[in-house]
Amino acid sequence: MPVRPERSFFEQDATVVAQELIGKMLFRKTASGTASYIITEVEAYMGEEDQASHARFGKTTRNAIMYAGGGHVYVYLIYGMYWMLNIVTGRVNDPQAVLIRGVTGYEGPGKVGRLLSIDKSFYGEDLVKSSRLWLAHSNHQTAFVQTPRVGIDYAGEFWKSKPWRYLMVQPPQNF
Repeated sequence: MPVRPERSFFEQDATVVAQELIGKMLFRKTASGTASYIITEVEAYMGEEDQASHARFGKTTRNAIMYAGGGHVYVYLIYGMYWMLNIVTGRVNDPQAVLIRGVTGYEGPGKVGRLLSIDKSFYGEDLVKSSRLWLAHSNHQTAFVQTPRVGIDYAGEFWKSKPWRYLMVQPPQNF
């Protein structure tokens, strides 16, 4: 049985967790069984000072789970049809998160949300204890490259240029 990360793993800064997520296994249990994927692409969001983060305007109803501390799921709907899966990182009241942008065979956070059947019910899910969504360590290659984040022009040049997007080098085709 693959070993899940402990709470302390998630309580690190988003940039650290993002790098460590590359190559981790992501499990999703549904009524039809349990599927697993390797995380291949992520982006880090570093709190209220990060102008690309949902925490940039402070704590709101939408982003409140980001203030709960590492290991929780933050989901939100974009374009009225795509649920974005984020993993909250950092300590309580230090709102950081990592967006899951890709898993083996699927690129794009909207596609990942659909693949995993993510919806509003996952908001606040505890990845340390969840029986329907969890992470586990793996032995897969974890080499990655860093690039600027994408789709955040509104954040300004300084923040959109941060190399906080991490992509696995040569993702596994089959595992």
